[in-house]
Amino acid sequence: MKKLLYPIVIGLLAVVLTACGSNDEADKKNDEKETKTTEKETAKVTEEQQKQMEEMQKKLDKQKVDEKKTVAIVNDEKISGAEYNTVLSTTQMQMQQFGQDPTTKEGAKQIKEQTLNSLVGQKLLLQAADKKGYTASKAEIEKQLAEIKKPYESEEKFKEAMKQAGLNTETLNAQIAENIPYTKYVEKEIKVEEATDEEIQKYYDQVAEQAKTSGQKVQKLEEMKPQIKEQLEQQKKQEKLVKHVEELQKNAKVDIKI
Repeated sequence: MKKLLYPIVIGLLAVVLTACGSNDEADKKNDEKETKTTEKETAKVTEEQQKQMEEMQKKLDKQKVDEKKTVAIVNDEKISGAEYNTVLSTTQMQMQQFGQDPTTKEGAKQIKEQTLNSLVGQKLLLQAADKKGYTASKAEIEKQLAEIKKPYESEEKFKEAMKQAGLNTETLNAQIAENIPYTKYVEKEIKVEEATDEEIQKYYDQVAEQAKTSGQKVQKLEEMKPQIKEQLEQQKKQEKLVKHVEELQKNAKVDIKI
């Protein structure tokens, strides 16, 4: 378990939103390109790109499993194919954003392993949160749903994003209801020490050196200190969370079915 286990719904919609933003940027570049090419050439390029996207999506869809299939059992709790496919889509998009091809043999193997690890880790943390009595109220669910919707211009655009992510209202609400106890558990149970001035200075020196090498302007330490402090503490939390999941897994019964 070497990846940070984000709550499924937050990670998923963040990726979808980023993907939408990337498409907007791509559209701007295409607009600039259109001014330098004929309509016929532009149409040909667009058609080829569309064909490539469709072919890629077909390959990605082949990695999905039957929604009703049990992909894993964690302490007698089943993880369904539907849950697997949701996280799989997120993992595929993340890999593409990093310029990697998720359809290669090695890429497909990595995605499957990462998706299963995420699901098992998520389930273990949810079970631990349940044992500790962490729950989600109706008001909390509605509040988080409103936060997720906030970046979208309209209800229609939000529904389109959900469709792209393979979600519907029922599954989204269910995932939010899981996400809240998960978040409470991580915030309350996974405690880390504050980043020290020495750690902040060391991190700043590394960033400053990289900036100088690339010819970029370096901000003052005072300006960057809050951001660096938060980043270092998040990194500590990530490392501790990974170790915590590994400890939970030692005493867990995990049966992978695919």
